[in-house]
Amino acid sequence: MIPQYLVDFDLQDLPVVKTDCLVIGSGIAGLFTAIKASEDRKVIMITKKTVMESNTRYAQGGIAAVFSEEDSPVYHRQDTLMAGAGLNSSAAVDVLVNEGPEGVRELIRLGTIFDKENGELALTQEGAHSHRRILHANGDATGYEIVRALAEQAAQHENIETWDDHYVIDLITEGGVCVGALVQRPGGGRLFLQAGATVLCSGGAGQLYRYTTNPEVATGDGVAIAYRAGADIRDMEFIQFHPTALSYPGAPRFLISEAVRGEGAVLRNINGERFMERYHELLELAPRDIVARAIVSEMELTKSTFVYLDITHESADMVKHRFPTIYETCMSYGLDITSDWIPVAPAAHYMMGGVKTDLNGESTVSRLFACGEVSSTGVQGANRLASNSLSEAIVFGRRIIERIRQLPPLEQGTVSVAYNQGRLESPTQAIVERRLKLQKVMVRYAGLRRNRDMLTKGLDELKRQLPIFNAVLTRREEYEFANMLTCCLLITESALAREESRGAHYREDYPLRSDSQWQKHLLQIRELGIVEELSDDV
Repeated sequence: MIPQYLVDFDLQDLPVVKTDCLVIGSGIAGLFTAIKASEDRKVIMITKKTVMESNTRYAQGGIAAVFSEEDSPVYHRQDTLMAGAGLNSSAAVDVLVNEGPEGVRELIRLGTIFDKENGELALTQEGAHSHRRILHANGDATGYEIVRALAEQAAQHENIETWDDHYVIDLITEGGVCVGALVQRPGGGRLFLQAGATVLCSGGAGQLYRYTTNPEVATGDGVAIAYRAGADIRDMEFIQFHPTALSYPGAPRFLISEAVRGEGAVLRNINGERFMERYHELLELAPRDIVARAIVSEMELTKSTFVYLDITHESADMVKHRFPTIYETCMSYGLDITSDWIPVAPAAHYMMGGVKTDLNGESTVSRLFACGEVSSTGVQGANRLASNSLSEAIVFGRRIIERIRQLPPLEQGTVSVAYNQGRLESPTQAIVERRLKLQKVMVRYAGLRRNRDMLTKGLDELKRQLPIFNAVLTRREEYEFANMLTCCLLITESALAREESRGAHYREDYPLRSDSQWQKHLLQIRELGIVEELSDDV
């Protein structure tokens, strides 16, 4: 079994810092939650690099909320449930679609500037949405604009203290209650950060895979530390691969937004043939998992490592205006998307599962909350609808703070937790080598397509790395690797257990969806293993 703590410690030997609310992470979820909490309490927000480095920053497409008179929360609900393939929580989806517009208005009040047309908020459409309801900023730089506005607000607030370059090693629990975190400072020293409430906003886990649209910091830390603390982890088999990441020599797997297809771009194989009509009636705007698998099928049929995304039939002015970041990034690698087809391939993008929460964002561990991609609120189901992630972070961030305000103050007495596993050995193999091997295992055995033999082999490969939990870990890279390994094990074990195909989870040996047997969630609990939970959509 994975141990409760990554390092040996005695809190009585460590410096103690106390705060009302600890926020771990600085994407849209962390910043927004910290700002809301700071209205009436002291907040410490921890980020392992800097405030501006998060998945949110790289979000291009936009934020989904109903603003058009032709649209309604009912339509948004239907689209979300359709994408989620029977594993959404109806109640959580209702919360999202009804409270999303007010959340967006609050972002605007906090200084976010969304694009407008003729004085009205500009709305676009993305895959599997039935109406135009995606707000965007600076064309395709929505996430960056939101983080910019929120970071400026947070920096000005006297109740928010931001700790850059700090690393949360583990959550500290006492009697089943989360009382704060064990934190490593930039210089290597450790402290106990005691908090009346702790909110995980640590983002996703794209770095578990060799090819990802996520930044280096997306290593699944939040899920791993919550799992070790005893929280229920749910739906980890559902990893969304974005169908269209730039696949070009010398370039990173840069995201080519869903909105490009929403504005008319078509997919072509290397022979120049448009192919989506062979896979789905919605063509390029089919759900992401279907488009991603269709692309892989075409790549295999044509023995290629990519397909093309073609928006050359649209006016050059529109493309440059609507997608300035994509245009400029591709141009820097010698690709002019107004006249050249864009080589693309799928890449790991979003984690649907995570720390199970209720409708107030609270986990199964008292006083521990989760918000954003690290959470499993029930909104996303088996496959996230495009642009629902930013909305979810805002809506549930507000609810989390409302719930925290209802909590009685945590008695600020001495917390005397100690843990000693008697670790003596240092890690034997270079962490950078281990990390690359881990990523390759996940791509090969637990990626877009899976089967029992692949998953079993992948699990065996991963288990060979388990001795890391008995080693003396001292550096951020070592903690990250332990967290990545934890998440890889959770994903592979749940993918092996779910013997059907649903949403983003595709089993070649069980290609059909089976509601009679599998319309249920898989919970993973450190001391119990896998536990089944019926979907409330049944």
